[in-house]
Order: sequence, then structure tokens, then C-alpha cells
Amino acid sequence: MKRNTTTMLMVLGMAAFSGAMLRAIGPTEQAGAAAQPNKARVDRGAYLVGMMGCNDCHTPWKMGPTGPEPDMTRALTGHPQDMVMPPPPPPAGPWIWHGSATNTSFAGPWGVSFTANLTPDKETGLGSWTEEMFIVTMRTARHQGKGRPILPPMPVKMIGKANDEDLKSIFAYLQSLAPVKNKVPAPIDSVEEKK
Repeated sequence: MKRNTTTMLMVLGMAAFSGAMLRAIGPTEQAGAAAQPNKARVDRGAYLVGMMGCNDCHTPWKMGPTGPEPDMTRALTGHPQDMVMPPPPPPAGPWIWHGSATNTSFAGPWGVSFTANLTPDKETGLGSWTEEMFIVTMRTARHQGKGRPILPPMPVKMIGKANDEDLKSIFAYLQSLAPVKNKVPAPIDSVEEKK
């Protein structure tokens, strides 16, 4: 009887210890899993970014074997910080805007706009942004959801019509990229607006 009692106490003690360990480990693992977006969401975001043509403007172009093409070694890094643009030519004739050879800066009646660094660099990209900030930006067409207007040719009105799940997926994908330090210039207001 004494042996059965000792065995029973050992089994109960091990069960209690195991339960305590599982309770201690469980929330930490769950928190880690919640902090990381799931692969399906990141994959969906990659699909949407590709399908919506984000690389067409947010990735600097280079001359390829068949003509201009996005330089995918600088994917989604925005207008190159070391590229100083001359003043844009005045609009003439039926032209309403001009674009740089890198397809990352644009001049028109609004002034000059430069495409943003969409990588998660904390200083020069979206690294300090929250998912909510990104969604509000797309919905309001204002930088960080409350700042200056997002300028042409960014199709923010079209992207803002995406549902929350798609915008969350796009943000998850952008946050999954390697951060690249590339400080894009601030937009330049049009001369007409300053008068």
C-alpha cells in the first residue's frame, strides 16, 4: 500500500509539474505566434503587391536587355536618395506630367512627388508604422493617416477601396521585406500653390 501511495504521489507530482510548465510556456509561444503574421497573409500580400503594380513606381527602374525594367535588387525602396533631380520642365502642349527615368519621381500641377520607401526600415521606410496607420493612410489618402495628402500618381483612391483583410495582407508582406535605408526626398509643392 505504501508503495502504491508513493507511486501515486510521484505521478500526481509529475502531472502538476508538467501542467505548470505547459502553462508557463504556452502563453509565450502563443504571443510569439501572434506577433508574427501567418504565411498565408504574407503570401496574399505578395500577390496583391505584384498584381497591383507597386513595383512599377516604388522600385527604381534600370535599362534591361529589352528596355526599361524595375531593378528588383532595389525592390520597393522608393526614389533613390542619392539621385538629385533637376527642376522639372514646365508642362507644355497636351502633357500634364513628367516622370524620371527611374519612374520614381513625377512632376505635374501638384508639384514634384517621390515614391516612398516601402521596406520596413524604421528611419526611412514603414518600420515604425502600425497596421492601423497603414490602413488609415490608404483610406484617407493622407500620409500616416493624418499628414500631407498622398500625391499623384499614387492610386490611393483605388487601393483605399480594398477590404481590410487585403490591406492587412499588403502591410504584412511589406513588413516581411528586408529593411533598406533609403531616405526619399520630401515632395515639392507646385509653384501655383505658393502664389
